[in-house]
Amino acid sequence: MLRRELNYIRLILVRLRGLWSFPWGDKLAVITTDPFMELTSAIHVKRIAKDPTEQTEESVLVIKGPQGRINRAVWGPLNSTIISAGEDTVIRIWDSETGKLLRESDKESGHKKTITSLAKAADGSHFLTGSLDKSAKLWDTRTLTLVKTYGTERPVNAVTMSPLLDHVVLGGGQDASAVTTTDHRAGKFEAKFYDKILQEEIGGVKGHFGPINALAFNPDGKSFSSGGEDGYVRLHHFDPDYFNIKI
Repeated sequence: MLRRELNYIRLILVRLRGLWSFPWGDKLAVITTDPFMELTSAIHVKRIAKDPTEQTEESVLVIKGPQGRINRAVWGPLNSTIISAGEDTVIRIWDSETGKLLRESDKESGHKKTITSLAKAADGSHFLTGSLDKSAKLWDTRTLTLVKTYGTERPVNAVTMSPLLDHVVLGGGQDASAVTTTDHRAGKFEAKFYDKILQEEIGGVKGHFGPINALAFNPDGKSFSSGGEDGYVRLHHFDPDYFNIKI
């Protein structure tokens, strides 16, 4: 039965070709559509039926408003809100029951190019965004106030935060098609580590031969995974010295 349910969920997601986020404690999913799919830019809340034979493609809620591709839509604290970001560079917080727009990020302090990624802190109090403007930004979830900015030398395609230490990790790199040499160092395809509070770069992990498009920490904070355009997903385990880094 579990396999049948997962296959049906996969069918819905592939058909929409969107991004999804599952909340704790409920069988709901947030999925996005956009003009790239020849559909209107929108955020859809889908209810996942317990019995796959009763599953429908109808949306519990449809939120329209953002222009261009919506690259991320995730649940806010207690599933009461949805946080979205994408090509129009604006972060928005929506009421997950009514679809009402609650807050928007300030354009002056916000990203200047497409927002590619968004990662929440374990306690939901803040979240991190990455952008093609070569920066990542830390935001207060409740007020949508900018807290920190992390600058880098390459477009940022993926971000994540350690659940154990005050570290943020940025991944990306120059577009592979624009790299004119086979030397992977030219594209800066590394996962870069920053001190969350001091905003200083503290290290990096190499390995990919193309832009990094996905990053995620293990919940125990002792390892992380990365996925790149080179076709590889890599699992990185930290040495004991990592947990003793001092700045």
